[in-house]
Amino acid sequence: MSVLCKVLNTLLEIRLTQFRNYGNAHFIFPETITCITGPNGSGKTSLLDAVYYLCYSKSYFSVQQQHSVQSGTEGFRVEGQFEPSNQPVTIVCKWREGKKELSADGIIYDRVTEHIGRFAAVMIAPDDMVMIHEGSEGRRRWMDSILGQTDRKYLEDLMTYQRVLLQRNAWMKLQSLRPSETRTELQYYDQELSRTGQYIHQKRTHFLEDFKPLLTDCYDQLSNRNEKVSIEYLSDQNHTTLATSLLQSFEQDLRFQRTTKGIHRDDLVFLIQDKPLKQYGSQGQKKSFLFALKLAQYQYLASHQGRKPILLLDDVFEKLDQQRMESLLRIIQGTGFGQVILTDTHPERVRMAFSSGTQMGEIHL
Repeated sequence: MSVLCKVLNTLLEIRLTQFRNYGNAHFIFPETITCITGPNGSGKTSLLDAVYYLCYSKSYFSVQQQHSVQSGTEGFRVEGQFEPSNQPVTIVCKWREGKKELSADGIIYDRVTEHIGRFAAVMIAPDDMVMIHEGSEGRRRWMDSILGQTDRKYLEDLMTYQRVLLQRNAWMKLQSLRPSETRTELQYYDQELSRTGQYIHQKRTHFLEDFKPLLTDCYDQLSNRNEKVSIEYLSDQNHTTLATSLLQSFEQDLRFQRTTKGIHRDDLVFLIQDKPLKQYGSQGQKKSFLFALKLAQYQYLASHQGRKPILLLDDVFEKLDQQRMESLLRIIQGTGFGQVILTDTHPERVRMAFSSGTQMGEIHL
């Protein structure tokens, strides 16, 4: 696996205050590979999540900000020093009573979105399997998170689309209570959804064209099997314009009091041997596909951002058989990867895994 860029996103140290199960804590990362060890419940996943939070100003594991606050307290603070080049940068995330503040070297961002794309991390965690087994929202969110980091217009158009979608749905609900013949607001909503939705659909289509070869390469390295993997993009806009879809679905939207057509309904179908992975894949195939998906994500971000993300691996050795674990270790110790931070409950297992001359730092909780 080869990533052309040589620039790293490196986290040098992190300080946590009232973040999840940490009161006050300070950790340093002197090596390119760091393993966080300790029993279940000791805070390994929380520390990984704090690193992710510094990159994206949100938790990987919860959409509710208050879930990141230590029990019995009213807010948290996460501070980290990155070295994206020769000049370290200090990022601070604060959250208290519903208000978030994000700063770089003491300068507060006007908008959190200004930070997105500056630092990157790719997380692989046990619960990621829901991307394969559950509904379309998680798969769209995964795709949007990648494109939002590599294309500022995509991020802005997606935020506009989501805001206007809420407004259009509210208009539909109001119509059921107080019907009106005026369609001025609806016309504006439809125009905005069509405008932003067209760009979003176009970028998703192009993204998957670039991404699928990366997925195939990563899967081949992980599984050592001659199996064809791919992704199919399901969207009404593959066949017609969003403006036409909105017009045709108007009566249905009124009946359901929500917008039933649009890019917010798109889905991805993960395929193996041209069949849906969800129904036809074995557990081993699903694990290989999921890991390949995340490693391809890493490769895509590195090539499009010009710097290597931080790879975060949460308790992955518990979920992999020996062959897949050896393949994963071989990949992440290669020249294509930058900083890697992983967790495991067994320090001895990790030391044995990285005993072949690889420099590894260890944080024991």
